[in-house]
Order: sequence, then C-alpha cells, then structure tokens
Amino acid sequence: MIIDLVLFATFIILLIFFAKLYSGFFTKVVTGEKNILTPVLSPLENLVYKFCNINGTEMSWKEYSFSLLIFNILGIVLIVIILLTQHILPLNQENFAALPFDLAFNTAVSFVTNTNWQNYSGETTMSYFSQMFALSVQNFLSASTGIAVAVALIRGITRKESEVIGNFWVDLTRVTLFILLPLSILFAIFLISQGVIQNILPYVQTISLEGINQTIPMGPVASQEAIKLLGTNGGGFFNANSSHPFENPTPLSNFIEAFSIFFLSTSLIFVFGNISKKYKDAYSILVAMLILFVLMLGANYLSEKFGNPQITSIIGDSAMEGKEMRFGIASTSLFSTVTTAASCGAVNAMHDSLTPIAGMITMLQMMLGEIIIGGVGAGFYGMILYVILSVFIAGLMIGRTPKYMGKKIEAPEMSFAVIAILLPSICILAFSAITLMIPSALESLSNPNSHGITQILYAFTSASANNGSAFAGLSGNTSYFNYALAFCMFVGRFGIIVLVLAIAGNLASKKIVPQDKGTLKSSGFMFIVLLICTILLTGALTFFPSLVLGPIVDHFTMIQIEQN
Repeated sequence: MIIDLVLFATFIILLIFFAKLYSGFFTKVVTGEKNILTPVLSPLENLVYKFCNINGTEMSWKEYSFSLLIFNILGIVLIVIILLTQHILPLNQENFAALPFDLAFNTAVSFVTNTNWQNYSGETTMSYFSQMFALSVQNFLSASTGIAVAVALIRGITRKESEVIGNFWVDLTRVTLFILLPLSILFAIFLISQGVIQNILPYVQTISLEGINQTIPMGPVASQEAIKLLGTNGGGFFNANSSHPFENPTPLSNFIEAFSIFFLSTSLIFVFGNISKKYKDAYSILVAMLILFVLMLGANYLSEKFGNPQITSIIGDSAMEGKEMRFGIASTSLFSTVTTAASCGAVNAMHDSLTPIAGMITMLQMMLGEIIIGGVGAGFYGMILYVILSVFIAGLMIGRTPKYMGKKIEAPEMSFAVIAILLPSICILAFSAITLMIPSALESLSNPNSHGITQILYAFTSASANNGSAFAGLSGNTSYFNYALAFCMFVGRFGIIVLVLAIAGNLASKKIVPQDKGTLKSSGFMFIVLLICTILLTGALTFFPSLVLGPIVDHFTMIQIEQN
C-alpha cells in the first residue's frame, strides 16, 4: 500500500509542477502575446484568418455564443455525412459499411460535445478515414471550444465595463495551433516509443498459439490517442479503449496518459491566476479541487483494494475482475478516478466491474459536474459556477451583496449559474426515470435489480456530463438510447456553455467594486471549506435518492450475500 501511496503523491506533485511551468506559455497564447512558437506558427495562423475571412474583432457574449453554436452544429452535420458515406470514401481497407443514421447522429453529437460516448466498436465499425477526418478532427475542435469558453469567462471576470469577451474564431484557432497540436505531436511520439501503433495498413491475419485464425487490427492509433487524452475526449480507437495494449501498452504509458488528462485543465487554473493577478483566488480553487480529488481517489482505491468479500475470502485482497494485470489496482483506481473527475471517459479497466462503491465514486464525480480538475475548459467554468453559488450563499448568511473578484453577483448571474448547474441533473434524473418505464429499453440491460439501475443511471450521467465512459453491460446501440443520449449530450454541453458565456458577458460589463470589511474573501481556508461543502451538499441533495437505489443497494446486497 505504501508503494501505491507514493504513486498517488508522485502523480499530484508532478501534475502541479508541470502545469504551473506550462501556464506561462499557455497565458501568452490566450492573451495574444508573442511566445516561443510565434515565429513558426504565426504565418499559419494568419493564413487561417485570411482563408476563413476572420478579422479578429472582439464579440459580445451573444455573438460569441452564436458563432460557437453554428460552428459546432456544422461539425455535427459534417460527421454525420462522413459516417453515412464511409463505405464509398477512401482509407476503408476493411470495407466497413455505412453507419445507420441513429448511430451516426449519436456518434457525431458525442464527439462534437467532447463526450465521445461510443455505441460501437471502433475496430469493427470505423474506417481509417472516419477515424482521422471525422473523429480525430473533432477531438481537437471540441477541446479548443471548451478552452475558448473558459478563456472568455476569465476575460469576463477580469475586465471592467466592457461589452466584449473575445473572438471565438481567434480563440479556437490559437488554442488549436499553439496548444493542442504541438502537445499532441510530442505525446504521440512518446506513445509510439511505448508500443502504441501508428499506421494505415490493412488488418493483419494470423494464427494464434492455439491454432485459431485471428484478425489483428491496425490503424493510426497514437495520433488519435494523444488528443483523446490531452483534450479530455476519451473515445478509444478500439472497443477496449485504454485497456487495449495497442492504446496503452505499459505502466509508464498508463501513468502519462492519466497525467495528460489533467494537465491542461490544471494549467488553466494557473492561467486564471496569471491573467487576473489574483493568485490566491486561483490557488484556493485548485486546493479545493485537489482535496476533493484525494477524497474520491482514496474511496475508490480502498474499495477496490479490499474488493468483493465473496471473492477476496477465496483468492485474497483486491478486485481484479475487468482489470489489466500490467496496471494493477492502484494504477487502475488512479485512472478511473482521473477520467471521471475530468470529462474524459477513457478507461483502462471495465467500470461495470468496479466494486459498487468505486463505481459510485466514478459516477458521483460526473454528477457533481466534473469540476474536480475537470475537462479542458469545462472543469474551470464548471467550478466557477459553484464559486458563484458559494459566494451567493455566503452573502445571504452575512446579509451582504455577494461579490467575486470585485464584481457584484446579482440576480441574472445567479439565475444563469443555478440553471447551468441543474441542467445536467434534470437530464440525468428525468431520462433515467423515463428509461426505467420503457420495457424495450430495459432489454438492453445485462443485469437486473440495483445494478441494472446503476447501468442506466451511469449512462445518462456520463452523457449529460459529457464524459463518455460507460458501464459496458448496457447495450446502448438502439434507436432509443442513441437519440436520448445524444439529446443529453447536446444539452449538457451547449446549454451550459451559453449560460456560462452569458455570465461572462454580464460580469465583463460590471464595475469592479472595492472590497470592504463585510466582503467574503474568495481565497483562504474558509472559502475553500465553503466551496467544498457547497459542491458536496448540492450533489448529495440532488442525487442521493438515486444513488441509494443503485450502487448503495448494490453494495449492501454484496455484503449481505457474503454474510449469508
């Protein structure tokens, strides 16, 4: 166990160190300052602006939202077209057929919203063309969109009496060219060095040691794997995702993959401090996130370490079902906690095989809005929603007008924040309840009773939170699940984004009011405690009844069977 604790501590220390180190460059990119890559990439950036007729004029929050929505809706349309016609497009050596419309639509919405929910097996469904030009491209663009929204919110918080919050097209272009592309290239090279494949060769036909004919899939995996993790996308090239040895071959690759999921989101918090010059405020947010992460990781790890008593009484401790021996319990617990704390959804083990408590932890992190470090951009602006809620509650308790960073938090901002927090919750609970009343939908379950409820609850939680991981015992490739999950993904992504941009626009237009003695400081121990309590209480009040019906009953059923 000591070695496992050293692994966890090393992960957190390296994450903070490198995220802080990178944040200086990150800040220069999003503020438009010259940086080390300007001589190389600036000509390409200008070419993009010229070709796309982008003038760089800053936008109001409504213009920013409109541009963002149009761009992403067009992305959905383009992916659907590619998937419906992949059988006649090039780079389809295995002659895969076109996807049915409902699956193509679900997949398109999934990748555009940064969810990457997959109701298909990549190695038996997607051509190389679809993987590279539809899915991988959106891995970059959806990540850039999330970071752009976070940067726009930072501008809204830090500017005063301004009607504009930046230019969406400029933010999207700069983040893609200067942040995501260089990091993805470096990361892909590292993955190739570890054994991740990168080719466009036909699948290999071979005979196994048992004398059975076997097909070994090939493909441009490393390039997609890199942005899948850095952009907290999560969609695997293979059905087994990051538990497949062609995606995640070694313990070192596993550690770096988990690290890369959190890297940009953590760095963005330091960027917030750099731009606002309110370093204590940024660090307080980061500390709150890390405290929650350590709590969730500890609960996940201990649950998996002591395992299912029905099995551990026979073969010893740990729950190794659905896990890779090359990773073990500690690395698997770390990865599953990281991927659901962020909006990534990549998995190096089958979450349906997690113990009930560990499965509940992964689901709870998504239910809270994936604000524990979180997805690229989405984790930051999701946490700011809770910050606004926290300062409002504190203001009510002391009878003062709530303020954050010198800006008054008034009725419009509070309304937008509450609606944004509740939107995914409504989707999760409403669609889970509806699904449980549809007999044909229940046929997709592999397990009855409480675990079946957990499978449905996890699916709609993952979709609404734009995570994409799944309890794979649910067969989701049906018309009902394809359309229902697509709706939740779209609302959970763009409903929140528009409300966040509205908050950014409102805050940007406000004056900065000097703090007085009655103003709650948005940093320090008291604020961190208030923020953590607000997050946990909100999650507990919203989801505790549904968690009781699912994983909690599942846990006590497991214990009761052992006692009998």
